[in-house]
Amino acid sequence: MFSLDSRLHNDTFFVCDLSLCRVLLMNDRQFPWLILVPMKNDIAEIIDLTEKEQITLLKESALASKAMMSLFSPLKLNVAALGNVVRQLHVHHVARFDTDCAWPKPVWGNQPTVAYETSDAQARVASIREWFEQNALSVL
Repeated sequence: MFSLDSRLHNDTFFVCDLSLCRVLLMNDRQFPWLILVPMKNDIAEIIDLTEKEQITLLKESALASKAMMSLFSPLKLNVAALGNVVRQLHVHHVARFDTDCAWPKPVWGNQPTVAYETSDAQARVASIREWFEQNALSVL
């Protein structure tokens, strides 16, 4: 049974599950920010996945990137798998704008997070989930 790291669980909202990854919304309203977590236990690096799973991760990451571009029209999309704090493999997809509070620096560690209001989080999750429902099968 898949177990999500407690920090990811506490800092995100569930959006949907794809064939390999769980899609999460980071609870920081300053940035549209999705996180993909392969639903495999004890995986820290992309190379820990099988070759087939690596390809699926790449496809699902591309799908998340398309969702971010379609929904938010960012100037730049930052995609990264750091894992310095949370060891469980997860891939960040952050929509960036030259008007955001961290621009052009990384979003990590430059400013405190600002949580969504509950209704705003629910609305954002619903719109992202709807995008995936409408587009995931045609891409994967």
